[in-house]
Amino acid sequence: MSETARKIWRVLNMLRRGLGALPVLLLGAAVGAALFWGLSPYRAAPTVATAGGHEHASGAAAKPATIWTCSMHPEVRLPKPGLCPKCHMKLIPLESTETAGMRVFTTSEAAKALMNIETAPVQRMFPTAEIRMVGKVDYDESRLAYITAWVPGRLDRLFVDYTGIAVKKGDHMVSIYSPELYSAQEELLQARQAVQNLQRSEVDIVRRTVQATVEAAREKLRLLGLSDQQVAQVEQRGKADDHVTINAPAGGIVIHKNAQEGMYVQTGTRIYTIADLSTVWVKLDAYESDLIWLRYGQKAEFTSVSYPGETFTGTIAFIDPMLNPVTRTVKVRVNVPNPNGKLKSDMFVNGVVYSKVAAGGRVLDVSLAGKWISPMHPEIVKDGPGFCDVCGMPLVKAESAGYVTAKPTEEDKPLVIPVSAALVTGTRAIVYVEKPGADKPTVEGREIVLGPRAGGYYLVRHGLAEGERVVARGNFKIDSALQIQAKPSMMTPDGGGGSSGHDHGGGAKPAAAADTPAAGPKLPTLFLQQVQMVVSAARKANEAASKDDLRAARDAFAALAEAIQAVDMKSLTGHPHMMWMELSMRLGNDAFEGKEAKTLEEVRRAAQSLKANTASLQSQFGLGHGEHAEPTTGPAAGEVSESFRSQLQAVYDGYFVAAQALAGDDAAKAAGGFAQLRAALAKVDMSLATGETHGAWMKHKAALDSVLAKAPQAKDLKTQREWFAPLSDEMIALVRRFGGGGKNGYVVIYCPMAFDGRGGTWLQGSLPVRNPYFGAAMLECGEVKDTLRGK
Repeated sequence: MSETARKIWRVLNMLRRGLGALPVLLLGAAVGAALFWGLSPYRAAPTVATAGGHEHASGAAAKPATIWTCSMHPEVRLPKPGLCPKCHMKLIPLESTETAGMRVFTTSEAAKALMNIETAPVQRMFPTAEIRMVGKVDYDESRLAYITAWVPGRLDRLFVDYTGIAVKKGDHMVSIYSPELYSAQEELLQARQAVQNLQRSEVDIVRRTVQATVEAAREKLRLLGLSDQQVAQVEQRGKADDHVTINAPAGGIVIHKNAQEGMYVQTGTRIYTIADLSTVWVKLDAYESDLIWLRYGQKAEFTSVSYPGETFTGTIAFIDPMLNPVTRTVKVRVNVPNPNGKLKSDMFVNGVVYSKVAAGGRVLDVSLAGKWISPMHPEIVKDGPGFCDVCGMPLVKAESAGYVTAKPTEEDKPLVIPVSAALVTGTRAIVYVEKPGADKPTVEGREIVLGPRAGGYYLVRHGLAEGERVVARGNFKIDSALQIQAKPSMMTPDGGGGSSGHDHGGGAKPAAAADTPAAGPKLPTLFLQQVQMVVSAARKANEAASKDDLRAARDAFAALAEAIQAVDMKSLTGHPHMMWMELSMRLGNDAFEGKEAKTLEEVRRAAQSLKANTASLQSQFGLGHGEHAEPTTGPAAGEVSESFRSQLQAVYDGYFVAAQALAGDDAAKAAGGFAQLRAALAKVDMSLATGETHGAWMKHKAALDSVLAKAPQAKDLKTQREWFAPLSDEMIALVRRFGGGGKNGYVVIYCPMAFDGRGGTWLQGSLPVRNPYFGAAMLECGEVKDTLRGK
């Protein structure tokens, strides 16, 4: 027991003898509390004033101010001890993370072992994607032969009277009675007779004319389906036959019998279908997510329950350009040799394709690297250029079909991580990267851009470097621990505990936004100017994404990436440094996805995320208003009149009618709101805006007209909400430029769960949150991203 404790105990004994039990108990409780706070490690150290006017803990150097939090509500952040405003539990000091990072997790070796944390390297390699498919055997359509009636007549004899019979080329198939054929034979015989009668004629031109008639009669019989041998037999016989036999034009299996004996047929009537089954087609169903690994000319393996243990091999000859909207699969056709006839039509098979994956989604196939293949017959592969032996088309280089060049380099190896290392959130993922050289086991969360999955690995597009180590086992436990600490995690991207980045009931602000730089020391002017350039570049990228020019949008996102890289953060410390590292990581991922986008849809998805992250950037660094506000948040004084503002308010009113209706799941009222907005927009007198504001209004009006051309016609909630998203983007831009909402302004609210994780933003005149994208299902789902002040 300490000396202080002994003294207090002696005083209590003296009081007990003189005062009795009850008063002493009360006094003891008070003294005990004083003793606890006097000896507790949580008590504040006495402070002394320094010459500079700052206060420091006695006997120690300057320390950052202690932040107090609640063990049950980690989103609570208070500057001094006390009780939690939510549950009234005693607050505890929050472990400082000023030098660690917003997503850093540190533990002990023993705790690491208990959590079963294992790491794996970020490496370059050629992973193998295993694409499994199911399908069935079918005929080779290019090897089908048809026996049809070339002349009208009666089928008196069918030599093949059931399907499944194997025939050879030239086998007799059907005997047909045809008056037309009989007449054609008579013409030939009479022409021959005329030739014989004119053999002694001295008129040469007459003999040549009659001889030409003979040749024409022979050709007519050939065109009517008789072979040269049958024509010769007619001439030798010297007598026309009223029945003619039709022979098989090719060998194979009779798969269809379309006629019966005794029936009359017309020219073109199909009698038999013959299939050559020495080569068959196997049609497999591939999921759309696997198409990136499938290439024309690849080898495919498959098995059938009819021949257990036996594997068949073929070549991918065709990938259907159309997707089945019901099964979300694409037909992949494989050409397979079938010399023994084991494979039967409609036989079910299980197929697999092994694709060795290279960077950029290309496929490494040693047998095809550097080769030339036929675009229609992939079995024709040559070492150099030439022509297809089957169809005569020019051969093409295998690289044009998505294969790696003949000599793959190290750059062809993609950067990969194990599948278990990624906590996937769409095209992005959270990984935990081991920090080398730390005194204790330490990892840092990082948001990265993922590529497709190849077997047991994910391709990494952006955010990791070769040689780093990521947590491959135990990462979800780490993520949960960060969530409990109210730090950003997969489940809570903006921090704030278990609210998934949303404020569902007016709770405390997320940890990531608890202490903004605007409330702390003044930030370096150069840093703020550079961040403002990032905001400006982000605005231009969003504007480019709203148009239909993919190249311009990609260039705008590339410029954004350069602006982010140009920010000098060396002068930042503490919370501002951590906040910039967090936001620059997110913005960098947005910029990367935008500049690498292959479609406008991908560009717009990146733009949606960019808008939310830009709003956070402006909010965190005080760029929304005041000294560092964007110069285009409103018109210059005198550029618009009060009449213009009044007409603009009618436009806002129509928008809010639609927003409230969607939040209330009222499709009819929402349609009325769209119509009201459109009518109000048409009544705005553009002549009331002058100067640059006039041109700005024309651009905003054109964008709104584009959306409102179709939004009012939408009758169901799903379609209305899809149109409400781009409408909200334009309305937010309109408020930023022209103001609105009086002195209180409007709030910008973002829901990251809208549209299957794509996110959605909207305007509200006041709180609480009323989500128009979910309605009653998730009415309060959303977080305030910005406040747009009125003008």
